[in-house]
Amino acid sequence: MWLAGFAVFLGPWLDEWFAAHLPQQPWLALWLTAAALGATLECVTLPIDFWSSYLLEHRFELSNQSLGGWLWKRCKSWLVGGVLAWLLLTGLYAFLWQTGATWWLWATAGWLGVTLVLSRLLPVVILPIFYKVTPLDDPTLLERLRRLTVGTGLSFEGIYRLHLSDETKKANAALAGLGRTRRVLLGDTLLEQFTPDEIEVVFAHEVGHHVYRHLLKHIGVQVVLTAVGFWLVDRGLRVAAPALGYAAWDRPAALPLLLLVLALFGLLLSPIHNAISRHFERQCDRYALDRTGKADAYRAAFVKLARLNKADPAPHPLVVWLFYDHPPINERLRLADSHGTPAPRPVE
Repeated sequence: MWLAGFAVFLGPWLDEWFAAHLPQQPWLALWLTAAALGATLECVTLPIDFWSSYLLEHRFELSNQSLGGWLWKRCKSWLVGGVLAWLLLTGLYAFLWQTGATWWLWATAGWLGVTLVLSRLLPVVILPIFYKVTPLDDPTLLERLRRLTVGTGLSFEGIYRLHLSDETKKANAALAGLGRTRRVLLGDTLLEQFTPDEIEVVFAHEVGHHVYRHLLKHIGVQVVLTAVGFWLVDRGLRVAAPALGYAAWDRPAALPLLLLVLALFGLLLSPIHNAISRHFERQCDRYALDRTGKADAYRAAFVKLARLNKADPAPHPLVVWLFYDHPPINERLRLADSHGTPAPRPVE
């Protein structure tokens, strides 16, 4: 709502102010607009974020994070996010102002380049800023997991412990990185509370993402959606910006309007994106069952995940369609029925 209000009411006023006071300094005007928008959005969202990510997590006994730890992580997010946002914004408007009518194609190509670079840097540069990451050092478990990587092309060295327990009780695992930085990250909360068989199943699921090349497929989908989104910005702002009082659609003060169009486009497409993600997760669940042959451990792992993370095991289908990028837990449990052993009662 604040983004829409800024775009409709404050943006045109800023455009007039910049024309009067900074007529020959478009870059300064752009960065001032971005700073004003970022600061006001942070003021609006900070209480909600504090309630949802600190107070609510502690109320349901999901968090180990101190108030100081939450604030420090927030500061690091501002620093890292601020630098990345400045680079992305500067690059976007460089394309917009220098390449003419085809700016949206150039911007899409730039987005792809940035995504590939950040995907490589995420597990080795960005993630360690927020979490401690160390090589998995359990020889017995490593040998069990090594067998699951044979024939997949995933480097056996790429198995790491992600130290989550300093701030959360939730268990998690992920596949991250591209090329030499590709690795499977297993949360220490998972490693300490799951049996070796259960860890094998979770690890095999993450290996499935590598085998099916889901990260590259996600990037491919995002390239198409980004191109369409930038094209809609180009078409929409040429009409909407003058109607709202902007001198031109590509003025620095119209940045909130540009972001609003992209946000609305992303909101409309989020159910489709979530459906694709759920399809990928089902593929990896089947892969884990087929690769390990451990249906009982699969069920036990997902029951445990649901209880540790306090996940709703059977949300309404509309809620799943709108918001879930993973299948609900009970759907994932039913998948194990095809592997020949009776399923346990659904999670309550």
